[in-house]
Amino acid sequence: MSNLQKATFGNGCFWCTEAIFQQLNGVISTKSGYSGGHVTNPTYTAVCSGETGHAEVLQIAFDSSVISFSELLEVFWKTHDPTTLNRQGNDVGTQYRSVIFYHSAEQKEEAELGKNQVDKSGAWRDPIVTEITHFEKFYPSEDYHDSYFESHGHEPYCSLVVAPKVEKFKKEFGSKLSKQ
Repeated sequence: MSNLQKATFGNGCFWCTEAIFQQLNGVISTKSGYSGGHVTNPTYTAVCSGETGHAEVLQIAFDSSVISFSELLEVFWKTHDPTTLNRQGNDVGTQYRSVIFYHSAEQKEEAELGKNQVDKSGAWRDPIVTEITHFEKFYPSEDYHDSYFESHGHEPYCSLVVAPKVEKFKKEFGSKLSKQ
């Protein structure tokens, strides 16, 4: 598929991120994992310690003829707080930082443009602290993280943290959802 591209975003807990992006029309697949650190083949436990330098990320394979990188960025900016350094809600540490790992010069340009637009829009009172960094390596998370919200939605973290984010996302982006 010539229109297949990848995007890699860190915007807090990857359970939340995956629960949102996997619902978008044009997203072929999603995989939770780790990127941006100095440890080879990190584990969830090691990343959660904050000592690996990795962020929890979601790698998204998408069909750019159906959904653009720019549209993915719009979802990224509106579904987390890009003004909190190393934190999303009660999840605190560098592993929860807001970061875009760009895969091409075009993605870098779009990410920087989007960051500037969001910053100037006044949508957030504080300045945007999202890192925009060249993608180097992705380490897939352990399989039990895959579709975590779908299979663990009843658990307290999912029902109290993930579910409200997903509902807000559906209201904002309902026209972009796949018809699964």
